[in-house]
Amino acid sequence: MSERIFGHIPGYPVGSRFASRAELSKSGVHRPRVAGISGSGREGADSVVLAGGYEDGEDFGDVIFYTGHGGRDPDTKRQIGHQPLSRGNLALAQNRLHSLPVCLIRGAGFRSAYVPDVGYRYYGLY
Repeated sequence: MSERIFGHIPGYPVGSRFASRAELSKSGVHRPRVAGISGSGREGADSVVLAGGYEDGEDFGDVIFYTGHGGRDPDTKRQIGHQPLSRGNLALAQNRLHSLPVCLIRGAGFRSAYVPDVGYRYYGLY
């Protein structure tokens, strides 16, 4: 796998659209086909996808409350437990600690006024 990029992905300007998670993964804008956080606890997170997997996430445009990995009830999708500082959560903590940007992708499945009607769209660095 190629080196992680913390910043814009060449060839994919802000506003780029993707029909599916497979297309998004192939582009390199967000590599995982399922996980919402792309990154490692050692390096940081290079991208996140808001796609509706967690009921508690909120999107106010410039401010996002992102629910990380773990602690979710599989039926209601609501947080019922603490999230460990590991995996994607640790990756996001590294971003905060080292002031690393993260690419934001919004998916049509997320409840927000800012999501695309269909598929996924790249919204820039946060």
